[in-house]
Amino acid sequence: MTTAILARPTLGQRLAGPWHASVEFLRLLSRRPVGLAGFIGIVFFLLLAFVAPLFVPFQNDPSLVDIYQTPSAAHPLGTDFQGKDVLNQIVFGGRDILTVAILAALVSTVIAITFGSIAAIIGGRIDTTILAITDVVLTLPKLVLLIAVAAILRPTSFVFLAVILGLIQWSSLLRQIRAQVLSLKERDYVEAARSLDLGLIHIVFREILPTMRSYIAIHFIFATTDAMYAQVFIVFLGLVPVSGSNWGIMLYFAQGQGALFFRDSIWYILSPILAITLVQLSLVSFASALEDIFNPRLRGSA
Repeated sequence: MTTAILARPTLGQRLAGPWHASVEFLRLLSRRPVGLAGFIGIVFFLLLAFVAPLFVPFQNDPSLVDIYQTPSAAHPLGTDFQGKDVLNQIVFGGRDILTVAILAALVSTVIAITFGSIAAIIGGRIDTTILAITDVVLTLPKLVLLIAVAAILRPTSFVFLAVILGLIQWSSLLRQIRAQVLSLKERDYVEAARSLDLGLIHIVFREILPTMRSYIAIHFIFATTDAMYAQVFIVFLGLVPVSGSNWGIMLYFAQGQGALFFRDSIWYILSPILAITLVQLSLVSFASALEDIFNPRLRGSA
């Protein structure tokens, strides 16, 4: 009994593993300035979208005397067509757009992982059926399909919009996941799990997917960027009910209120564009660094 008690890992020992892995990851990331800058950018925008609104009061009162003001101490990014502070809209407009993008990427990734793994492991008619459905979705023009679905369903909440985006962009990732699983399922540890009859769920989620976590993480980031662009596009076109605060909604109102025809409205137009661009650039830079870190060959050359 004493030996068993001594062999049981303590809380500090259990936490040492993740802590050591995090420190090692940050050390490798620090060797890649572009990826580190992308990581810092992601953290900054997450704090801006989800933490800053807790401390910054929301300003929604129009002011006719402050319409399209240029940047000043009172309004660092100027004002819009109603005299509202643009910086305040940037702070409060990031939460919805990032939440939708992350949820959409999560939905598409879960669909691709689940059915791609099932198709590769089970094979037979199930594999043929899943691939047939995937091929049909792949042939559909995503942009036209998104416009049609958004125009017909008219999603009233951003959660519904995230589900729609996720259901549209899973097909290409599913084929890639299936190809990866087909190569991994012949490994010895997977064959051992099969011989022990551990079940499909255990084989997929405990044996195969952990070895693909870096691959999945990178594609999750790119799915987030695609969902963000698609979301801004349909909001800009007015295909979803325009309400609340959102960087895409800012562009929608800028176009609808004729901001392009006012000389001093340039900051109101550029601010959401720059915010979206910087988020995308941060995500892509971080994904590039992840590929270098998780790939032993590229890591050795860094």
